[in-house]
Amino acid sequence: MAVLSTDRRARSEAAFARAEKVLVGGVNSPVRAFGSVGGTPVFVDRARGAMICDVDGNEYVDLVGSWGPAIVGHARQEVVERVTEAAGKGLSFGASCEAESELAELILSALPSADRVRFVNSGTEALMSAIRLARAATGRSRIIKFLGCYHGHSDALLVATGSGGSAFGSPNSAGVTAQAAGDTLLAPYNDLGAVREILASHGGEIAAILVEPLAGNMGYVEPVDGFLDGLRWGCSEHGCLLVFDEVMSGFRVAWGSMQSIVGVTPDITCLGKVIGGGMPVAAYAARRELMDLVSPLGPVYQAGTLSGNPLGMAAGLATLTLCRADGFYEYLAAKSRRLIEGVAEAASGAGVSVQTGATGGMFGITLADRPVRNLDDAKASDHAGYGRFFHAMLNRGVWLPPSGYEAMFMSSAHTDEHVSRVIETAAESFREIAS
Repeated sequence: MAVLSTDRRARSEAAFARAEKVLVGGVNSPVRAFGSVGGTPVFVDRARGAMICDVDGNEYVDLVGSWGPAIVGHARQEVVERVTEAAGKGLSFGASCEAESELAELILSALPSADRVRFVNSGTEALMSAIRLARAATGRSRIIKFLGCYHGHSDALLVATGSGGSAFGSPNSAGVTAQAAGDTLLAPYNDLGAVREILASHGGEIAAILVEPLAGNMGYVEPVDGFLDGLRWGCSEHGCLLVFDEVMSGFRVAWGSMQSIVGVTPDITCLGKVIGGGMPVAAYAARRELMDLVSPLGPVYQAGTLSGNPLGMAAGLATLTLCRADGFYEYLAAKSRRLIEGVAEAASGAGVSVQTGATGGMFGITLADRPVRNLDDAKASDHAGYGRFFHAMLNRGVWLPPSGYEAMFMSSAHTDEHVSRVIETAAESFREIAS
């Protein structure tokens, strides 16, 4: 593949210089700043199908997919048409619309664990609301989360390990008080023993255990056998609620989301990304007796001006309707599997150690010499090497996440030709970084 010359990104350079004057760090979400991989961020002009194009006219095979929502490809005609039709009737009403019920019915048809949905605008809102609901339902205040799982930027979830290896969290962001973080207890991902120890000591205080059933914020990390089942058992035994954060994996890995693959039933499911088809839509869902605690029926208050807005509902409906097609997820899984197998073979040929994995349309490529099972493993991977790999791929026309701590995504718009191009580009890139 031809390597782009530096002058092919002049407009991106200028755009970033302009952005730095008016936006914090020149971005509106930290990972976009390329801090983990170095270099100047690339500014996007447009995207269609499996391709994304920057402001300089360079095209890339996109393996980020807007961090997951673009499951049917960018600017899919059916989605654009439905959103355009909705926009023609008004951008926002601040009132109920029938599309809210239609999308809720579609979501619930895939999730036997829930029979009521509340729409919000972001994964952060969904998880924040789920915690509030769990606390109200149990009358308890503490939660357990796992190191390396990201559940949004609400105060209770921006925590790090406490002093002396304590399970109690301490703030890992300025502006978060010790009191806000103090009710969050931490355990390593895939470490059921650590969870059992916490429950043995504090089981009567725990309102909920929050977990990504398929982790995508420390790279791609699968749950080990028995881990999620063990969490379900622990919650049932100690009277706390199991919250699945399927903002990333929901409708991304299967029609019934990750819970349908692992056969574990959560008490509360949080969704986002795919259910909005690229629009800012998220949700939390649970059985009726739990959701009836939410206002206006119950004492748990949560509201939002743009929640259930008609444009987001239209995009979600069009996207999920396409996802229901026969063979849709089998197609994603086959393409993801072929891609990671080809990339692994290319890395081996260049003498580069990688760890790969895939579930449905979600997959990962980590530069490491041992399997990644938790945050410590993710930290020990070769992040400097990933930065070099990222730029080698970018310069040859493949768009990867600008951080080694992120999962990657396949869409139904990716063809065999796209996958072959990624594999060939990876072979060249691995040889470059190994030389």
